[in-house]
Order: sequence, then C-alpha cells, then structure tokens
Amino acid sequence: MIRGLGKKIDDLVWGEKLQEYGLAGRILTAVMQNLYAVLRDIFSGQLTLRSMSLVYTTLLSVVPLIAFSFAVLKGLGVAQELEKRLVTILEPLGQRGEEITIQIMTLVENVNGSVLGGLGLAFFIYTAISMVEKIEESFNYVWYVSKPRSFARRFTEYMLVLLIGPVVIVILLGALASLQNEAFVQWIANNALLGPMFTVTNKLTPYLLVTGVFTFLYKFMPNTNVHFLSALVGGVAGGFLWATAGVIFAAFLANTTNIQAIYASFAIAIFALIWLYLNWLILLIGAQLAFYFQNPAYLRIGRREPRLSNAMRERLALNTMLLVGDAFRDSAKHIDLRELARQLRIPSITIAPIIASLEANGLLTTNEKDDLLPGRELTHISLGDVFDVVRVDGETGSHEDPKWNSHVEKLGSNIDEAIRNTLSNRSLADFIDAVEQA
Repeated sequence: MIRGLGKKIDDLVWGEKLQEYGLAGRILTAVMQNLYAVLRDIFSGQLTLRSMSLVYTTLLSVVPLIAFSFAVLKGLGVAQELEKRLVTILEPLGQRGEEITIQIMTLVENVNGSVLGGLGLAFFIYTAISMVEKIEESFNYVWYVSKPRSFARRFTEYMLVLLIGPVVIVILLGALASLQNEAFVQWIANNALLGPMFTVTNKLTPYLLVTGVFTFLYKFMPNTNVHFLSALVGGVAGGFLWATAGVIFAAFLANTTNIQAIYASFAIAIFALIWLYLNWLILLIGAQLAFYFQNPAYLRIGRREPRLSNAMRERLALNTMLLVGDAFRDSAKHIDLRELARQLRIPSITIAPIIASLEANGLLTTNEKDDLLPGRELTHISLGDVFDVVRVDGETGSHEDPKWNSHVEKLGSNIDEAIRNTLSNRSLADFIDAVEQA
C-alpha cells in the first residue's frame, strides 16, 4: 500500500499529467518538484546537520563579527545602525530579542584590543573568518563543489566581506532613510490612495534587505559560477521563508508561557538557538533552490554518490590529462575543475576523485588560482601512468596476496599486456601531438 502510494506521488510529481493543463500545470509541476527535492535533501540530514554546525560557529563568532562591523561603522559615525539591524533580525523573539541585542552590544563595546592581547585578538580574527569559511563550505556542498578557494583568496575575500559588507548595508539604509524624508515621498505617504501602498512597501523593506543579502551570498559565496537569476530565485524564496518563519515563530513564542515558566532564564537561550537554527536552515534551503533552478537535471536524482565504470574512469583520467596538457602548452589557455566539468559535460563532483588520484600520484598539480597543471614535464608522463591511477592505485582489499584461479590470472595478465602494448610507452606529449595533427 505504501509502495503504491509512493509510486502515485512519484508519477504525479515527475510525470507529465499536470503539464497537460497548460501554464498553471507547468508551474505547479515545477513547484512540486522543487518542494519534493528540498524535502528529500532535508530528510537526508545533511542540511540540518550543517545548519547545526553553523549555529555552533555562530555562538563562537557572533561577538567578533559584530565587533568588526561595529569598529568599521564607528569610524563612519553610524554605529547605532548596527543595533537597529540586530533588533530587526531578532524581532521574532519579541522582548527577548531586545534583551539579547542589549547583551550582545554590551559584549561588543567591551571588546578592546589592549584588553584582549595578542592571542585573544588572533582568536577573535580566526573565529570571525571561520564563520564566513563555514558558510562557503556549506554552499559548496549544496553546489557540488569539492574544492574550496585557495587560502590566499579566502583570506582576502573574507576580509573584504567583513570590512565592506557593513558599510554597504549602512549606506543602503541611509539612502532609504533620506529618501523617506523627501517631499515627494512624504506626499505619497500622506496621499489617501497611495499612502496604504507606501506603508506596506515600507514594512517590506527589512524583508527586501534580507532577500538582497541572501541573493548576494548565493551569487558570490560558492566557489563556482552562479547565474544571477538563479541567485535571485534562491534569494526571493529564502526571503519569503524567512519572513514566514518569523511570523510563525513569533506566534509560537506568544503561546509558550508554560515552556518559559519551566525553563525560566534558560528559555531565552533555547529560543535564540532555535531561531538561529531556523535562520541557517532557511539560508541553505534557499541555496538548494538556487542550485536546482540552475541545474534542474539534479531535481530527481539528488545527491547520489557517483558510480563510474572502469572504462569511464580510464577515459575520464586520460581526457583530463589531455585537456590540462593542451592548456599548459598554450599560455592563453587555463583550465580548472569548473572549466573541466563544463568541457566534459560531467558534474565536478564526479571528476573530483579522479583529479585527487592524479594529484596524489604526481601527475597533476594546482597553482594559487586553482588552475590545473601537469605534475611534471609532459614527456615524462606516460599514458601507462595515467591508466594505472584508475586501474591499479587505490585498492583497499586484503594485505595478503589473493589466490586467483590460474586461468583467471592468465587472462588478467593477457589483458594487462594488451593495454601495455596499446600504450607502447607513449608519453602524454606524444598523445597531445597526435591529437593536434589529427
């Protein structure tokens, strides 16, 4: 019975029955497919696990992050805006949110470089950067990116986000505030017809800001090329979920007097942790929707472990070395994992283990820009070495020599000999020359 119901749901979601009803049917099908995919990813446990990890990291880094932002904004004379934004984020907690904001700001104001000392300041900087690093790792997981940015890129870009991000937000908020003081805007606000619309738009401003921040994170945080439209779709979905969750959570808190009486002073910490967890989970759900919008082929299969045949692994390793060697010869070309996946039309998560094996055997290396380069001179890389990486290396069986049937052993030896004869001691350079001349 359950199996039959599951098959009916599967046919409804992934079949073409609903699409027969025109545009409305196609929209409903897309919504159901995305909802199905996201719920599957949530129940698989990885999104929830990473959300919990980000909550833990937030507890360590929230004071350093706000301290950095406070220092930047204090230099601009607009530090009070930081407290207002924090109140907005914690608004669903009601009066408890205001209490948490006051406590956090008190901690931030107590941060002093001379009091911290060298080790304390280094710890603050590390926790602040690790927060952004954890977000990138989570987004890379969602986008099937196996290789993060290099350390130099990480440090530079993270510091830019930490230093420039608060300034951009305050400038935007200042522009909105000054716009509201304009005579024309005031006239609209006082107009009987346009006034209600203006009031609604004004109340939507915090949610629009959240949508903008989500879109920015989805666009720039993953170490891959995210289309702006995909990031925007994820940002709008994430902003809507955040606003909805805020209303539901606020209503929940208003009806939990018994729980607050039981937990007493611990209640504020418990509710704050739950709200933090929901925020991070919503952020990752929006990232997942952005990924599926850009890569609809993954909607149904999800995050299944890629399984390649030996023949596919051999061709993949050889084609990888061919493209890397060709790019190495031409100074105008460069190739990284993302470009390799694009040219081969194979997901990067499938190629990554092959590249890792080639790197471990000294056949590939990367530079500071994450470009793939030959591990040694092309003439010193034999095609036999490339094939051995996927045919021989990486075995995790018994340490004892297995006892093969004599006929199996003989047939296997003949196959190995045939491969060696086919390669005939050809180097990667010879192979690239042959390809260019063909």
